[in-house]
Amino acid sequence: MKIVELIKDKSKQLHLEVNSAEYVGDFTLLIGFNDGCTQKVSFKSFLKKTLHPEIKKYYKESNFKKYKIVDGNINWNDYDMIFPVEDLYEGKV
Repeated sequence: MKIVELIKDKSKQLHLEVNSAEYVGDFTLLIGFNDGCTQKVSFKSFLKKTLHPEIKKYYKESNFKKYKIVDGNINWNDYDMIFPVEDLYEGKV
């Protein structure tokens, strides 16, 4: 027997959400997801390169550390800065 196509039941796929986020230093968060996986994500290069003043202010560590988990995602200051959960899961910012 040879499997030629694997069809996943999309009704059983988990809606990906952030359960936890811990600041571990140098603009990096250890993020826990609702499927049990964790990912260490560095935001440093993104923040260093950005030219937008509303985002640039998070390159100050005290501002960056003021994130909250809202509706299954990481959020800074009422949506000043937010990223797709799937990108965080893959460690991409």
